[in-house]
Amino acid sequence: MQHSLDTLARTHRVPGAHLAVDTGTEVVSVHTGTADAVRGTAFTADTAVPLGSVTKTYTAATVMLLVDDEDLDLDEAVADNLPEFEDIPKVTVRHLLSHTAGLPTGPDSDTAAGMTACRYLSTECTAENALFAPGTDFSYSNVGYVAAGRLIEAVTGMTWQEAVRVLLLEPLGTRPAFVGASAPGRPTATGHALNTATGAMRPARQNLAPVEAPAGALLAGAHDLIALGRALIGRSAVVPPSVATLMRRPEPGTEAGALADAWGLGAALYQQDGRWWCGHDGNAQGTSCHLRAEPRSGVVVAFTGNAGGATALWRDLADTLTRLTGMRVPTTPAGADRGEPVTFPECAGTYRNGTTEYRISLDPAGRPALSIDGDLPLPLICYPDLTCDLVDPVTGRREPGGRFHRDPVDGSVDRVQISGRTARRVGTV
Repeated sequence: MQHSLDTLARTHRVPGAHLAVDTGTEVVSVHTGTADAVRGTAFTADTAVPLGSVTKTYTAATVMLLVDDEDLDLDEAVADNLPEFEDIPKVTVRHLLSHTAGLPTGPDSDTAAGMTACRYLSTECTAENALFAPGTDFSYSNVGYVAAGRLIEAVTGMTWQEAVRVLLLEPLGTRPAFVGASAPGRPTATGHALNTATGAMRPARQNLAPVEAPAGALLAGAHDLIALGRALIGRSAVVPPSVATLMRRPEPGTEAGALADAWGLGAALYQQDGRWWCGHDGNAQGTSCHLRAEPRSGVVVAFTGNAGGATALWRDLADTLTRLTGMRVPTTPAGADRGEPVTFPECAGTYRNGTTEYRISLDPAGRPALSIDGDLPLPLICYPDLTCDLVDPVTGRREPGGRFHRDPVDGSVDRVQISGRTARRVGTV
């Protein structure tokens, strides 16, 4: 494992990384490199990394502890506690945690930087912005987890940071650290980005808006993620086994496409060789973190890395993890044999998720390409089951893109899901 991690970190230009594996009987842990490429600080087993969206699983687990204490009910309307949801009264706590509320993704962090939670939610949680009826589809949403954090505050009377620390982090043995804190209280890693002009890795600033904290503000190490993974599969008293079972049960409508094979209550779900694994992936500015846990074997795998290339490093660890655990650990969704590509001119159009515009146009040969908010168009490969791949225009490599939806009444294409985010069709091209 040490040799694999050292070699892959060099290959993918990742300054520092940590891989920890609980096989069910022992924990194997290896780390490599530096936490900060400029200062040369060593990346140790205690180094905490900005987790990005893995934070959402901690937020969801905190909500579920409140559900277990009967302070909240999964199927109660969010509007009962948060007046910002009065325009969409059918959204429930369950919908928030499983990304099935039909909420938009949310504004970028720079736009959200000056917003209070009340203003943020009032702006985003409207009938006009709704992508679909709650509980009928999946769309990955930071807005839903900002709302989940607000629910925690409304019920406990504590800030989200205080509640997640007292109810979950400290019981799990995790020393709390948050993006934006002046004194994190433990060694931390800096995210890194490649300077294309010099070829050097440079520190990347975390620009998460304070209001977005419940969706992505935690820092933690691989051993901390192991503790969370144990809780998710019922190997820890911190999260009651009955609660953990609920969290990793696939929720209706959660076909997450490129993100996972399904979704539970705050846990992404991955299918591999007849087993369901749970966990989450997270990318902050220049970091990549991953968690997988399997309840039947008790195996938990955690990885933290401090560069964008760490995502590819994580995927390339698959063979090493198979040798160690005796099972194939799903580093990506399983995918399926979708047949040969097809022409799909019906997909051309303009789609919208909140303020984000997805434009699919056709070239003279009828081949579709996707542009998001006017960025460089990426070729799309469409399949008979309405799924699609995105094509890297430089390497030609295909990556899972998402899927299209047809209106059940007239059969027209009315939505597209790209990288887990659903957008409604609003026009033609």
